[in-house]
Amino acid sequence: MDQQKIGSFLRELRKEKPMTQEQLAEALGVSGRTVSRWETGRSLPDLEVLMILADYHGVALRELLDGERKEPKMNKELEETVVKAADYSNQEKRRLARRMCGLFIAGAALFTLYLAWAAAGAPAAWEKAASCALGFAYGMMLVGVLYTSGQLARFRALKLRLLKRLRGRE
Repeated sequence: MDQQKIGSFLRELRKEKPMTQEQLAEALGVSGRTVSRWETGRSLPDLEVLMILADYHGVALRELLDGERKEPKMNKELEETVVKAADYSNQEKRRLARRMCGLFIAGAALFTLYLAWAAAGAPAAWEKAASCALGFAYGMMLVGVLYTSGQLARFRALKLRLLKRLRGRE
């Protein structure tokens, strides 16, 4: 696969709409910088995103992977295989996210218990440093839980919608 060729084709498809990188990024739930990396050939979208892009632009997945339009369509069996592979990949990602979320929750619970103990009986000289370090770790675990559960992505999407509305009023 030629990443540069695929990137140029993705740029061509986006411009046919006509859309900006930011508009496409918002539609896909990714950053504008990510779209830019795809279009310059520095990186490629995941298989799931490639399938979404193919549907969005009305081209075959094979055309995206080849970086050019083709006459014959991808045969149905191959397309079904690719869809199954993407579904499997998504299941693996969800399974990993659940495991990570469980670990973060367990870590947060243990740190909460430790903080309570430290607040109740830690020596005065050690208490401030321990509280600061443990509070930082606790905050990181909470962010990890939010990240793996998808809440941060939802928050970011909400923030982008609000910013867009505010810019529209100016």
